[in-house]
Amino acid sequence: MSEITTTLTGFSAATIEKKRAVDAVQEGAQSTTGTAEYTFDVSNMDLFYDEYQALKDINMKIRKNEITALIGPSGCGKSTFLKTLNRMNDWVEGCRVTGDIRFEGQDIFKEVDPLALRYRVGMVFQQPTPFPKSVYENIAYGPRVQGINDKKKLDEIVERSLRQAACWDEMKDRLNKSALGLSGGQQQRLCIARTLAADPSVILMDEPTSALDPISTQKIEDLALELKEKYTIVIVTHSMQQARRISDRTAFFLLGELIEYDNTLDMFTNPSNPKTEEYITGRFG
Repeated sequence: MSEITTTLTGFSAATIEKKRAVDAVQEGAQSTTGTAEYTFDVSNMDLFYDEYQALKDINMKIRKNEITALIGPSGCGKSTFLKTLNRMNDWVEGCRVTGDIRFEGQDIFKEVDPLALRYRVGMVFQQPTPFPKSVYENIAYGPRVQGINDKKKLDEIVERSLRQAACWDEMKDRLNKSALGLSGGQQQRLCIARTLAADPSVILMDEPTSALDPISTQKIEDLALELKEKYTIVIVTHSMQQARRISDRTAFFLLGELIEYDNTLDMFTNPSNPKTEEYITGRFG
């Protein structure tokens, strides 16, 4: 429920001025990157909670239109790193970040409005977080607060987003019914559709299938593989099998450090670091 509240708060704070900030991010990205290869470029990044250092000297470039998986044991820093990419850690008291994080060529701390960044870099959480509204209003809510009120335009966004999330056929006849009546897997795909409605270029996923059954998990994985044609996806997962199935590149975190970052097939067949090999072969974690 706290994640729903946080998301609603973020949406309700949006104004036309913030919509202009989103446009500024897009214009700035176009002017600075052109056909740049990387969506994110993270250099010498450290993250602290007061005096405790949670992430240490992270250096990582995330390629456009690929799926990047973040793996590692619980508490290793992978979710913390994920939430740094759209500055959701700003809401954590005592959190501070040093180093450089660039999104499409722009410094996310110096050159980008945080709310604008969160529209461009969407988040899907571990537990489905549908708003206590109709299916239609779940999708239309974000565009509305971005200043889109034309019914025809909203209808188009709702249908397009649900189609992109592979759930239009399941939900087209229940658009006016509560999203809370959907199954867990349907709710998670609805949340992905809601993210897509904000027109992001990146989708962050924090263990999006951990609460789902195998069939729903497969649907989310298939959807991610389709979406990477248009979006950059970064996914935290405890399932090494899932990382191997769907990701192009994998990052292994341990005790706040990035131990290895490589092509997924290479990492799982021939890891360069002994710690990585120990983890993926199940010796710890």
